[in-house]
Amino acid sequence: MVIKRSTIDDLNEILEVYKAARIFMQNSGNPSQWGDSYPDKDTVLNDIKLNQSYVCFCDGKIAGVFAFINGPDKDYDVIEDGNWLNEKPYAVMHRLAVRVFNKGVASSCLDWCLSNVNNIRIDTHKSNIPMQKLLLKKGFVQCGTVYVRGGKERIAFQKSV
Repeated sequence: MVIKRSTIDDLNEILEVYKAARIFMQNSGNPSQWGDSYPDKDTVLNDIKLNQSYVCFCDGKIAGVFAFINGPDKDYDVIEDGNWLNEKPYAVMHRLAVRVFNKGVASSCLDWCLSNVNNIRIDTHKSNIPMQKLLLKKGFVQCGTVYVRGGKERIAFQKSV
């Protein structure tokens, strides 16, 4: 697998991956994390413009996509029902999605992020059991509750190596 920064040329395929991920989540008991339209085209375009969108290629096709943001996230300023592991500088992974048929892509994306930054925070919906299991398997610690995008409750995780 090869991970690289996304470009505008990747946009349509990225949107396909997100659409497939939304359908998978809806069919897996997690219909509300991304609903029918998140992340939308404007969000993806903004990620690309800010150089924080990445794609994971497998067999010449985009198998996964994520946003990787170096620096603090205002949604993580307040954490309830727990604490962050530390207050050291950190990066954030958002909007991780993979094509359903690609096994191991999400794990590879997390590994890539951890190879570039040693302190990462991430959040997920309480109904996103596959992501929670993956994060715990990769050594992330559940830290508490954060509220994102206008007050949507998420489980917060962090890994510091």
